Amino acid sequence: MKSTSTSFLFIFLSFTCLGQINNQEDIYSYKTPDRDGTGKVYMGREISQVMNFMGMSWLERSTRPQEENTELAIKNLPINKSSIVADIGAGSGYYTFRIAKRVPDGLVYAVEIQDPAIKYLEEKSKELGFDNVKTIKGTEKSPNLPEKSIDLAIMVDVYHELLYPHEVLQEIKKSLKTDGKLLLIEYRGEDPKVRIKPLHKMTMDQVTKELSANGFKLVQNGQFMNIQHFLVFEKE
Repeated sequence: MKSTSTSFLFIFLSFTCLGQINNQEDIYSYKTPDRDGTGKVYMGREISQVMNFMGMSWLERSTRPQEENTELAIKNLPINKSSIVADIGAGSGYYTFRIAKRVPDGLVYAVEIQDPAIKYLEEKSKELGFDNVKTIKGTEKSPNLPEKSIDLAIMVDVYHELLYPHEVLQEIKKSLKTDGKLLLIEYRGEDPKVRIKPLHKMTMDQVTKELSANGFKLVQNGQFMNIQHFLVFEKE
């Protein structure tokens, strides 16, 4: 027969584990999906549907540099020639290969969860002759980056599509060096003149609320891009 103290310990641990499970489930709520939405809600924001890699041509459109100030964004990245950078949700590699030029003695991890994107990135990397670009197959919950190895992780118009933002942010935090940084570039949700679907835009208040809840602090709010936020975070 179990002792009284052992029984109480068993009950305590059972309720503790149950509470942890419920807390994990309580991170997200669900609703009827809006247009372009998943119906999954995180901290008051409905997570958008993911843009399929078949829309790659839009990422590579000739008007993108003028519309988004991409060259200025890359110029302002907090990196040096030996930095280790992770481009999470790399897509067609628009940022990946431009960043690779800036880190000739470093490395760029091009992270994707879609197989066609991985294949495209690998082929283009060989075609362009970049030895400092490495593809990584991520998952919906993790970019699968090596721990404590990243100087800068970036997500360009990606964060709003993460189906598990809490889990991904926790994994990114593990991958960053002590002084590592996370950059989010997102279309400005506050500006009605930015003609992007509502769920594919984010306000600065919403971004900082979500990042703060996951142990990040805002260290730079760049105001130099035409239609996007340039928000740099560090671990708290």
